[in-house]
Amino acid sequence: MNDRELLVGVTGGIAAFKTARIVSQLVQQGARVTVVMTRAATELVGPKTFEALSGRPVRTETFGPGAHPHIELAEAAELLCVAPATANILAKAAWGLADDLLSTLLLSFDGPLLFAPAMNARMWEKPAVQRNVARLREDGAVLIDPEEGYLSCGTRGPGRMASPERIIAAIAEQLDAR
Repeated sequence: MNDRELLVGVTGGIAAFKTARIVSQLVQQGARVTVVMTRAATELVGPKTFEALSGRPVRTETFGPGAHPHIELAEAAELLCVAPATANILAKAAWGLADDLLSTLLLSFDGPLLFAPAMNARMWEKPAVQRNVARLREDGAVLIDPEEGYLSCGTRGPGRMASPERIIAAIAEQLDAR
């Protein structure tokens, strides 16, 4: 990971707290990490947490610093990992919708894209979500399938975001392949 330039997208799933550990470990391994958060993500984990862990400002606004933040961020990074990836961001990515910085960045980024889905088991099993997952895979994205287990809604089933270790291993694998 040493001196690799990475983007981590954080969406509004309760698993966002696990992403802090991912960012911390990537930085400890020598990666340079920029975090892009959706508005919903900021309701679950404060941007200051990710700023402290990455040593960089967190990006949240489509029209933030720079003339074209989505282009500038996309051109600077080698890899983009979205963790957690909610059903909403999977749908946006699958269908090319762009209404915030992260979804716009997904369209402008041309390197390896990784998604670590996290959601309620019923949501994960919905045909619409599975169609979006299949489309993203067909388009070349890597999906780190969710795990089975206890979910924050109090039920059990598939939908837990993959462990930080699995996600970091998938990132390393993609970087090694470059």
